[in-house]
Amino acid sequence: MELKFAKIQGTGNDFIVINNLSGRFNRFCEDLPQEQVVRILCSRRTGIGADGLILIEDSSVADFKWRFFNSDGSTAEMCGNGMRCVARFAYEKGLAPEKMAVETEVGVVEAEVKGRNVKVKLTPPRDMKLNLKAEGLTVHYINTGVPHGVIFVDRLKDVDVDTIGRKIRFSDLFAPKGANVNFVEVRLNRVLVRTYERGVEGETLACGTGAVASALISAKVFGLSSPVEVEVSTGERLKVFFDEDLKNVYLEGPTTWVYDGVVKKEVLSGKG
Repeated sequence: MELKFAKIQGTGNDFIVINNLSGRFNRFCEDLPQEQVVRILCSRRTGIGADGLILIEDSSVADFKWRFFNSDGSTAEMCGNGMRCVARFAYEKGLAPEKMAVETEVGVVEAEVKGRNVKVKLTPPRDMKLNLKAEGLTVHYINTGVPHGVIFVDRLKDVDVDTIGRKIRFSDLFAPKGANVNFVEVRLNRVLVRTYERGVEGETLACGTGAVASALISAKVFGLSSPVEVEVSTGERLKVFFDEDLKNVYLEGPTTWVYDGVVKKEVLSGKG
């Protein structure tokens, strides 16, 4: 059995996107747990390689429902760059209109595809908490669909993201589920961000909800105004739009359709 997929990346976050409306992914997995199959497919040496895997499925309340998996097989409530990538896939494959609604674990999310550029309206952020302490550092917190810690630094390139990020991610402050950790350098109305992502358990080239968290916390602490440009590790930039009460928050930026592919069933023979 073969499984068709697309590899799409958004500012360095890469995803395997699969049309599962007919249940083809379920049949491909057979008796193996889906999280195990996700780990196999997302492996960069023995699989396709990706930060995450996204399934498109039927929805009774939106144009489609997504299921999002991190590369370790765990699920996440939301992923900003993943949403931008799956929206482009759905539009170009004729599964949704240019302006669409997507059912997620955190509610219905709106997206608009404009060529390679995709703009997503996120659910309202919540639980902002400033000036928390963890591992001797000042950490700001906000949930932008998933929980995020934000740490301001003077020289972003000098930060050991994996070591410090892992400590903060697993600190008692964010127990039991943990949080993504963003390191942010502020430059006028632009911020530079590097992110440690839970589920990937390491630094990723970009994180959409992390970009939003970093922009909103920067606006609160430093008075930055909408839209805030967020530069990620690839050098590409996202834009975060928001109003004063943070009820309308948008993430906009480029996507790249890397390739369409077919994965063979034998990739599962090693059982991951």
